[in-house]
Amino acid sequence: MLLRDVFRPLKRLSLAAALALPALSLPALASAQCGGSFSSFVNGVAAEARQMGYDQNTVANFLSGVRQDGAVLKADRAQGVFQMDFTSFARRLISNNRLQTGLSKARQHEAIFAKMQRDYGIPPGVLLAFWAFETDYGAFQGDFNTLNALVTLAHDCRRPELFRPQIFAALKLYTMGDFNPRTTTGAWAGEIGMVQMLPQDILDNGVDGDGDGHVRLKTSPADALLSGAKMLRHMGWQAGQPWLQEVRVPAEMDWSKAGLQTRLSPAEWQRMGVQPRSGAWQANLPASLILPQGRKGPAFVGYPNFNVYFEWNQSFTYVLTAAYFANRLGGAPVFDAGNPEPGLNGGQMKSLQKKLRSRGHDVGKIDGILGAGTRTAVRAEQQRLGFPADGWPTAALLGNL
Repeated sequence: MLLRDVFRPLKRLSLAAALALPALSLPALASAQCGGSFSSFVNGVAAEARQMGYDQNTVANFLSGVRQDGAVLKADRAQGVFQMDFTSFARRLISNNRLQTGLSKARQHEAIFAKMQRDYGIPPGVLLAFWAFETDYGAFQGDFNTLNALVTLAHDCRRPELFRPQIFAALKLYTMGDFNPRTTTGAWAGEIGMVQMLPQDILDNGVDGDGDGHVRLKTSPADALLSGAKMLRHMGWQAGQPWLQEVRVPAEMDWSKAGLQTRLSPAEWQRMGVQPRSGAWQANLPASLILPQGRKGPAFVGYPNFNVYFEWNQSFTYVLTAAYFANRLGGAPVFDAGNPEPGLNGGQMKSLQKKLRSRGHDVGKIDGILGAGTRTAVRAEQQRLGFPADGWPTAALLGNL
């Protein structure tokens, strides 16, 4: 099974991607047509494509045979794995075999990784980690028909502003000879290739790394890795800067300072008792203290490049695990799991989210997942109740609410 089909919330539609679609203004994207009968929806897509300037035969051939895929909708609604805590999630994804395979891939494609770092400033471990998590180094790239997936999700009305523009990006790739609507397959959300890129990402950041005149993300490691690196650079990655460093925290401090909302210098963290687990601070850059399982669990600081990870994937747990695995591929030791207080199960987390919402907090969807909104709300309620405000929900907090 494709790792990304299980472990994936959706990527954002970047502003650049939106602006790259000439026939759709941003307001139009926000209110893109969806729903109704599937055939009428497809006819609407075809009409819009013709308005963009594509000829009737091209549009007809592109959309011929497109169908609604119920398996895509089922996958879109099954994201329960993100209810796992960071330690469990990281141990599930990062096996010794996956680590050793990554190191082997680094040696096998040494020239590609050298070019990637030289041209885009992306260290090998960063792309190796994404390559591992997205498709197990290209072994499992997904068997969903990409066009069916994109049209199904655009029609579904949950996120038309993301998926409808991707249909036209795929149409553009089709006219370039880099997309076959009948045979191109990938993840359930329309992402293609070894590092799983949406059609608009391919248009914006695709690199012909092997010089064959095409961007083949499914079969060419050079194309896939360099395209992924260019996309990260486009998202804001700063060359030569670190992304994540493991630290130790004191027994007591102002825990409300933890979380991505606060960025302090290493000197400021050090004055509060935060220290690198080993060695020195990696950079004199603003950093956030990350306590994925509270003050008694693992502890890291995230530098500015860490925030770029959220442009690739919106799950806090996925992002932290990918950033940590990049460190491991670069030689870092296994993190100290500490002795965190037991967290909440899925049902308890949903109950907590309902209580937080009733108190006026914006926790997003009641899904049992400890996302950024829920963490912020938890920290606020911990402060109100006099608990250590480390953003980690416990049974004691739930009981007191």
